[in-house]
Amino acid sequence: MKTRTTLKSSLQIFAIAALFVVGTVDLAAADVTPTTKDINIGVNDVYVPGGFDSHADSYVIANGLFPNGCYKWKTANVNHVDTFTHEVQPVATVSQGMCIMVLVPFSKEIRLGKLATGTHTLKFLNGDGTYLQKSMSIE
Repeated sequence: MKTRTTLKSSLQIFAIAALFVVGTVDLAAADVTPTTKDINIGVNDVYVPGGFDSHADSYVIANGLFPNGCYKWKTANVNHVDTFTHEVQPVATVSQGMCIMVLVPFSKEIRLGKLATGTHTLKFLNGDGTYLQKSMSIE
């Protein structure tokens, strides 16, 4: 009889300790927020619509593939080098942690603003120093 009581109390102590450990782990996991960082990304193709004039905001559509599900589109930094040359650097936010490991397509509109009449050179910079070059005519 005494062995049964000792076993029962030992199991109760073990159960309480297990709940304490699980509760502590859950609290620690709740306090951890996934860290993110911004990274320069490349584009696979860019669609340049026609018909823009110097009085309208111009834009392009950039398409590409993120390497996994941790990537999320953030912005595109546009640098107007001179009147007819523009550099576009797409930026994505990458979260650290568990990610789906598949290629994730994206298609985003990038606004270039009002551009002068003429032919413009657009350079879409990749993170590795290469770029994709397109031309845009403004009427």
